[in-house]
Amino acid sequence: MSVERQQGTWYQPSLFERGADDVRHGANGEGGTRAAACEEPQTLAASERERALTRDLMERICERANLNRAYKRVKTNKGAPGVDGMTVDDLYPWLVEHKEELVASLLDGSYQPQPVRGKEIPKPGGGMRQLGIPTVVDRLVQQAILQVLEPLLDPTFSASSYGFRPGRNAHQALRRGAEYVRDGRVIVVDIDLEKFFDRVNHDVLMARLARRVADKRLLRIVRRFLEAGMMQQGVYVERYEGTPQGGPLSPLLANLLLDDLDKELERRGHCFCRYADDCNIYVRTRAAGERVMASVTAFLEGKLHLRVNREKSAVAHVEERKFLGHRLLAGGRLGIAPASLARMKERVRAITRRNRGVSLGRVIQELNACLTGWVTYFRYAECKTHLQRLDEWIRRKLRCVRLKQRKRAKPIADLLQSLGLPAWRAWLLALSGKGWWRKAGSPQANEAMSTAWFREQGLVSLSERYAALHQ
Repeated sequence: MSVERQQGTWYQPSLFERGADDVRHGANGEGGTRAAACEEPQTLAASERERALTRDLMERICERANLNRAYKRVKTNKGAPGVDGMTVDDLYPWLVEHKEELVASLLDGSYQPQPVRGKEIPKPGGGMRQLGIPTVVDRLVQQAILQVLEPLLDPTFSASSYGFRPGRNAHQALRRGAEYVRDGRVIVVDIDLEKFFDRVNHDVLMARLARRVADKRLLRIVRRFLEAGMMQQGVYVERYEGTPQGGPLSPLLANLLLDDLDKELERRGHCFCRYADDCNIYVRTRAAGERVMASVTAFLEGKLHLRVNREKSAVAHVEERKFLGHRLLAGGRLGIAPASLARMKERVRAITRRNRGVSLGRVIQELNACLTGWVTYFRYAECKTHLQRLDEWIRRKLRCVRLKQRKRAKPIADLLQSLGLPAWRAWLLALSGKGWWRKAGSPQANEAMSTAWFREQGLVSLSERYAALHQ
């Protein structure tokens, strides 16, 4: 096996033996014409000069290093197969056989994406979210396009945009929002876009992309990705709008479209934070907030052809709304939104269902994976008391699971005695006619399966993890 194959690459050096000039100017012999067009900066406006430099992007996308990097990312991300059933593990053998055809179709602009596989998942706030899972080959192509487009587009985006951007995250958005609240902007215009990824207007989006990109081959292929149909439950559905979540390119295209909103808000001098389609604008008075809500809604629906969800959007005090799972409190402090706590408890309930038929060790392992990431995300929130109460509730859920696993009186009494309880106290609980939840909250269960015992079992303590993160 070659070194390149061991490292996860799939191109052979002979593929690009045409020479550097052929790759730079394109396989169709039109590179000289494009280069000549790029040599007239004096006759073009600044924006047109920048756009003229993007006429050969497809050659950059098809460079060996770029495609190998895209392949490694697709392999790392794994993911489910698309409509053709090809898995990530099947991608390498397919590329060995078809790589030349793939590159040729990209260079001449004839590449045709396959339909995406539709899948609905429940949304945290209720309802269903539509995902569109491209085939692994389409994911490879989208990733290769993303790696070339992102360095061109991302630097032009607003500093107040934080979602799906390199070097930016939700915590930065929350810190900026907290700064606005400390400055006295305690009224938030919370704008919710109704099914944003499903409602993106293709013509509007492609017009924004064509402002920055001059390579018509790339524009055609991106348009085909947008218009690729969806297979759902064996039925093919054509798509005339939307860029379904699931492909590597969708977040960048969403930011490109919503950058018009960012620029408009900056032009008006507003203080705002946007994370993907979640936008909060901070003002000082409710009257100002109502005016901003009306004008921004008109802009989104009139200029960008997006729909504002009027039921979920609101003008309110910051403590009454949530942003990225948090609540902004007086003085710019952060807390956990009640809805985030409720969702976490639902996840714990699902993991600790008493009829799952799995061992306590397996339950604790699943809980740890869930709890560790959750408390790490909320590490900047003031939530010590919430976490202590949540720890107590989780331990009681686990005691309930362990007692239910023993089922009958004698096994329960044997368990409690093995954990150090006197026989009479163990049998007192084992023979009790109370339900499992009440038994789990009894002094005997708390003493036998103590906090120290759960620590020995490897259970993550939210409050202890939170304290460690703050050290």
